[in-house]
Formats: sequence, C-alpha cells, structure tokens
Amino acid sequence: QVQLVESGGGLVQAGGSLRLSCATSGRTFDRYAMGWFRQAPGKEREFVTAISWSGGIIVYADSVKGRFTISRDNAKNTVYLQMNSLKPEDTAVYYCARGTIATKLPAGYDYWGQGTQVTVSS
Repeated sequence: QVQLVESGGGLVQAGGSLRLSCATSGRTFDRYAMGWFRQAPGKEREFVTAISWSGGIIVYADSVKGRFTISRDNAKNTVYLQMNSLKPEDTAVYYCARGTIATKLPAGYDYWGQGTQVTVSS
C-alpha cells in the first residue's frame, strides 16, 4: 500500500554532515505530515523533527535544533533531513514516518520506514 524508504545513512566523522531522504510510494492521502525519529543502541525511540504538508509547521527536538533541517518536496513525494555538525550521540537508526499532522507523538504516525543507520565516529 504505502511504503516509506529511507536512504542516505552511513558512517561519518564527528562534525561532518549527512543528508537523509525518505521516499514515499503507493496510495497516499491528499495531505500528510512527515516526521523523523531515531533509536540509539540501548535507548528508546525518540522524536527528531516533523513537518506539515505545507511546511507551515516544523518542530525540532532540542537536541538537534540548529544542526538538523527538515524539508520536503511534495512533487517528488520525498522528505529530507539535512544533518550538520554531527555528534557521536547522533548515532542511531533513523526512521521516517507519515501522519495526518506534525506531532512529536509516535502514535500520530500510521506508516513507518525500515530505518537507515547513521554512525558518527569520535
């Protein structure tokens, strides 16, 4: 039905940058919000950022504010996560998700990607 596929993960040094992409396919709603979450080893999944359909609402976790930027290209059905000034604590599996509204709550999203690994070395 609806598929979300993340890409762009990899291994980078601290202070480096990485750009993640999340492509959606299948039947989609007219409008939907997109969010990014991450899960580090031994930790619970945490909210990273979210964006509404129009981009009028953008929310960032305090831990990434000023370093990460979320954007979307609705014509391409793709959402992006530009990550700059990466830190070892950013190491995690990053997931994109689709929801009806931009929210920090995981329950607000109905479709999830499989995740892409981001590893930041010291």
